[in-house]
Amino acid sequence: MKTKVYLDTSVISALFDERTPERLAMTSDFWSKLDDYEVFISELVLEELERANEQVRSKMFSAIKDFIVLKMSDEVEELAQIYVKQGIFPEKYFDDALHVALTSVNQIGVLLSWNFTHLVKLKTRRMVSIVNLAENIMPVEIVSPPEL
Repeated sequence: MKTKVYLDTSVISALFDERTPERLAMTSDFWSKLDDYEVFISELVLEELERANEQVRSKMFSAIKDFIVLKMSDEVEELAQIYVKQGIFPEKYFDDALHVALTSVNQIGVLLSWNFTHLVKLKTRRMVSIVNLAENIMPVEIVSPPEL
């Protein structure tokens, strides 16, 4: 059985970001092992990618064409609101809360991100675990590509 992995937008964009060669290399390394995982993205990721530079946008959409797309739901929105109310994410970064909620509600298990400001950090992992436990929702591992 393959590990289920949700990719936030930062992982997809890193695959084409030559400004950070080391991160690009680590993302490419993960991409070369995609067959080991069941990969998910969401409608939110697609919306965020639409805002990307036109030159790279088509490459990003091509790279994700075979991934399973999760839909937004009331349950996802409500869980994201709880994350914000608990102080895990500022209201300004509600989309980050949505990425975690999409992963949690859909029982994905792993959220892959390069966002070290709001997602891939100890405080966020711990607080999300506490909220998910209180809400009777499966825990989520929030990690960066090299951690897989």
